[in-house]
Amino acid sequence: MADVTILGAGVAGLFAAHELARRGMTPRILDRSGGPGAHGCSWWAGGMLAPYCEGVSAEPIVVHLGAQAAEKWERITPVTRRGTLVVALQRDQAELSRFARRSLGHQPCAPGDLEPDLSHHRNGLFFPTEAHLDPRRALADLLAALAARGIAIERAEAAPEDLDGTVIDARGLAAPLPGLRGVRGEMAVLHAPEIRLTRPVRLLHPRHPLYIVPRGDGLFMLGATQIESTSRAPVTARAALELLSAAYALDPRFGEAGIVELGADLRPAFADNIPRVVVRGRVLHLNGLFRHGYLMAPALAHQAADFLLSGTKGELVHED
Repeated sequence: MADVTILGAGVAGLFAAHELARRGMTPRILDRSGGPGAHGCSWWAGGMLAPYCEGVSAEPIVVHLGAQAAEKWERITPVTRRGTLVVALQRDQAELSRFARRSLGHQPCAPGDLEPDLSHHRNGLFFPTEAHLDPRRALADLLAALAARGIAIERAEAAPEDLDGTVIDARGLAAPLPGLRGVRGEMAVLHAPEIRLTRPVRLLHPRHPLYIVPRGDGLFMLGATQIESTSRAPVTARAALELLSAAYALDPRFGEAGIVELGADLRPAFADNIPRVVVRGRVLHLNGLFRHGYLMAPALAHQAADFLLSGTKGELVHED
């Protein structure tokens, strides 16, 4: 018999199930779509474990707790620890200086010393302790780890009030939480085998900042940091043009890349963009991961497990 029922099989729900199982509890996982896939925002993530870069705009708690994410993910899936490289076009060097002032954990660098293909960029910032992972591989590895414990996802649609006992609601925007909003994220996957990058690269721009994450085999994931929109419509031509133009500005050879995939979805966020465990009686809502899904899911799961097992109220736990 299950000790807790988890609604939602995105990164928050699956990591919570893994954390609870690791501590001896038996979770039951329900998801209306039967598991991870293109229907969930976890599918479209960049997979950057970059707390110090995120700290430019995120609250200090995201930096503090996010710094532990790579170690926790390494128990489950491969994590590449090669840091993050931040660059800006020559005309946008003020953006690089601003980024440096507002972030920690970096050192100045010549981009070409780290990524020879970017030697045409003069100045950069290197965040050596940051890391990245492949989100879809991570979801698959979470499923495999749970399956090894005899835990599978049941395809079912339910609400907390339909269930008995303790419930973890990790359904994102489908959960009825006040103050939750959707923040649109857009991404593209390009195939450019002639370009070699070994770590995530962030291109600063006053209007169209971009990150590029290498996926291996000549594949690169391109993403914009955030768009304050609640539209789930497909990627527009304008948005695709902006993404591709920024990639072209980083390295003109991206102009010849093949477009493998375009995608968009909404990420759940609270007003302060800090994720939280909202406790409502027997229901724990794990939500508000914003653009920090893979960075903050381990901390969210850890604090939810602490609360369930010992009543410990961590910084992310809010009793409603």
